[in-house]
Amino acid sequence: MFQPAVQRKVLCVGDIDPRDVEEFLGRFRLVPGWIADGNPIPASFWGDPEAGIIGRRVFIRADTPIHSMLHEVCHVICMSSDRRDQLDRDAGSDDMEESAVCYLQIVLADYISGVGRERLMRDMDEWGYSFRLGRTERWFQDDANDAEAWLRAEGLLSSTNEAIFCLRGEQ
Repeated sequence: MFQPAVQRKVLCVGDIDPRDVEEFLGRFRLVPGWIADGNPIPASFWGDPEAGIIGRRVFIRADTPIHSMLHEVCHVICMSSDRRDQLDRDAGSDDMEESAVCYLQIVLADYISGVGRERLMRDMDEWGYSFRLGRTERWFQDDANDAEAWLRAEGLLSSTNEAIFCLRGEQ
C-alpha cells in the first residue's frame, strides 16, 4: 500500500510538539524512541525517515512523517500480543489487518493536536499510498467497511467510530 517515489512535503514529527507525540503514544503504553537527526532509524521497514518498531517502542526522528509514525503505531495496536512480543521491524500482517491499520491511522490522527484526519489523508495521498478507489479519503468513506468492522470486532474501535485506547488482546 505504500511506495514513496520521492521525498515530498508532508507533516513530520518535528512539525508538532514532542509532548503531544509522547502523550499520544503513552495512551497505548507505547514508548517513543527519539532518534537524533542524521542517525539511522532502527527497525524501519522502509528505511529512513520512516518510523521503526520493536516491541512497544516506536522509533522516530524529526523528519519522520506523521503518517509513518501512525502507521507503525497502528501495526503495534492491531497485531496479536504474541506477534507484538516478537516484533522487530516487520509487522507481518495480512491484507485485512493492513487495511485495518490504514483505517485506524486515519481515525487516530484526530487525537494528535495539529494533525487530524483530513491532513493525514492528504499526506497519505502525497506520499503514495494506493487504494482501489484511488484517493485515501474515497477509500476511507466508501470502501473500508471491512477494515472498520475488523477494528470493531477486535475491540479497537467503538460503535460510534471512536478509538478505544488499548492494544489488541489487552482490553
